[in-house]
Amino acid sequence: MSTTRLVKAKLIATETGNSDIEFMFNPNQLDFSQQINLTRSEGARTGRGLPKVSFAYPEPCTLSINDIIFDTYEDGTSVLKHLKKFEKAVNFAEAGEGKEKRPPVYVFTWGDQQYIRCFVTSVNYSLTLFLPDGTPVRAKVSLTLEEVDESIAQPGMGTPSTVNRNGDNRSSRLK
Repeated sequence: MSTTRLVKAKLIATETGNSDIEFMFNPNQLDFSQQINLTRSEGARTGRGLPKVSFAYPEPCTLSINDIIFDTYEDGTSVLKHLKKFEKAVNFAEAGEGKEKRPPVYVFTWGDQQYIRCFVTSVNYSLTLFLPDGTPVRAKVSLTLEEVDESIAQPGMGTPSTVNRNGDNRSSRLK
């Protein structure tokens, strides 16, 4: 009989000063989306009358993770403390020097799988359970993550690789 230990999904911060975000419960679905941009020639048509199309560029991959549950009912503590890291991922810029900062970059991992090097483009959450004194103890979070290249990559340098904290070199989003 095999003993499989539960591994939690997480967003691993790639830069010092940012915190990893570990999910309390694993997601039940990961929704990936990617498209390419095309340019259509206004006057040029094919033999069937369709506009002639040229490849422009690929859009970054987007990963949506919905209904991530956080629950602190048994502890009796506010669930908002778990949501602060998600809020910080999108509210990273502050007055003064902070307004010129880039968003924090993460690697979304789950077990041995590194899915996407990304930043958080949106966080939505609903507070769904409260203690009698009004303390929120359960939340449902939805995230949208957008793929980002290594900041040192230059056009024409090939596929950038992602190095995790164990030093493993991953050159593909899906391994």
